[in-house]
Amino acid sequence: MVDTQVRPSDVTKFPIIDALLSVPREDFVPDAKREAAYVGENIEIGAGRVLLESRTFAKMLEAADIQPSDVILDLGCGLGYSTAVLAQLAEFVVAVEDEAGRAEEAQQNLSDHGIDNAAVFEGALNAGAAKNGPYDVILLQGAVEQIPADLLAQVKDGGRIVAIFAEDALGVVRVGRKIDGVVNWRMSFNASAPVLAGFAKEAAFSF
Repeated sequence: MVDTQVRPSDVTKFPIIDALLSVPREDFVPDAKREAAYVGENIEIGAGRVLLESRTFAKMLEAADIQPSDVILDLGCGLGYSTAVLAQLAEFVVAVEDEAGRAEEAQQNLSDHGIDNAAVFEGALNAGAAKNGPYDVILLQGAVEQIPADLLAQVKDGGRIVAIFAEDALGVVRVGRKIDGVVNWRMSFNASAPVLAGFAKEAAFSF
């Protein structure tokens, strides 16, 4: 996976490569998907949710510029894979899942792999986890059409937020950096994923 999908996408920072190599991806997907864990595409994990393809996830990690002292908010952690990788790079990871079964399984998966600098909470993804913030980095493990102001408020000044913005048939990953209380966005690369619950634009009412 690293040699065929990650490095060819110009992700070469050793901490990211090492983190990806240290977490067995097949242990964080549904049993029926274990043999497909390393395919170069998003993997469905149920209820319209996916585990992001390795290329997309790795490039998001690089764009986030994660430091060892960072506290990270991982939104939509699925069965815990993204959180497990992030825990190799950061001081602590707060993960949020919006379905109780997934949240419980993600926490168990992390415990099974001896990861003790991360915790999974059940809750609405678009609400984040304000009581544990603000965060140096927020990553969203799926696409968005809009991001609530209350979530942007959980980014620490000087911190970063990385998300896939759904735009027509394509999507684009943008990195937001908060400076003096304002998040300034820049485009990073193209990627696609299903829109996470709570991040779709409300349909405009028309007569």
